Amino acid sequence: MSNQEQLNYDRIASAISYIREHFKEQPNLDEVARSVHLSAYHFQRMFSDWAGVSPKQFLQYISLQHAKKMLEEGRSSLFDTAYETGLSGTGRLHDLFVNIEGMTPGEYKQGGKNLLINYSFAESLFGAVLVASTAKGICHMAFFEGEEEALAALKQRFPAAQYRQMTDLIQQNALRIFSEDWNALDQVKLHLKGTDFQLKVWETLLKIPQGALSSYGEIAGAIGKPKASRAVGTAIGSNPVAYLIPCHRVIRGSGMIGNYMWGESRKTAIIGWEAAQEAPLTR
Repeated sequence: MSNQEQLNYDRIASAISYIREHFKEQPNLDEVARSVHLSAYHFQRMFSDWAGVSPKQFLQYISLQHAKKMLEEGRSSLFDTAYETGLSGTGRLHDLFVNIEGMTPGEYKQGGKNLLINYSFAESLFGAVLVASTAKGICHMAFFEGEEEALAALKQRFPAAQYRQMTDLIQQNALRIFSEDWNALDQVKLHLKGTDFQLKVWETLLKIPQGALSSYGEIAGAIGKPKASRAVGTAIGSNPVAYLIPCHRVIRGSGMIGNYMWGESRKTAIIGWEAAQEAPLTR
């Protein structure tokens, strides 16, 4: 991502934050454009290039009413049958190609002792990401603002591991998730440190189709623990792999977007972008 592309994304993120803060006022194009110091013309063009839809259409996707409607219409009923239906369309098939392997008890308890972790910094539609891998798969992927803080957070997860700044084939394959060409995407393997309960929740998140949303309560029901919504929320909040494990597709039962480890504005942007790719409106 070039400096200009990063600047454009930052402006889009700021615009989304402005929209969320002034949602009840339904700001128009001119008001949102002024909030990011652009003319309405340039903002409309920049936003449409990024999202594939106009700002007005994008608002339809990220509004609370849209989120509620998706839940009320049972869009998440696809949740249980996502694998069986094939998630029609190449853009949605990536969820089928993500496989989670839990770390051994020894690796889990010893903080990654004897693990060699490669890591690298990359760019995506939704900002800079740190991606890390072991010989078995991706162990960490996180959006970040500062490289030093991002690396410190990774090392906190695996304090006893050895680290090497290096982009390997496992990382390169996983990063294709952010490209438009899915044909070259091989199965993405994840090598994760988590409890049995966390792993079960993360595996369940993979069944939420792109463009659909689910609630914490529905996730709890899907894993056979209907009263464990709070524990499910904690497990989702500790997801170590951004975007590949789509915790951004989980919202509150009320339709509120809810918290996100990497920022609510980024979560809103991802939800809106995915919805726009699945069902673009006529501009």
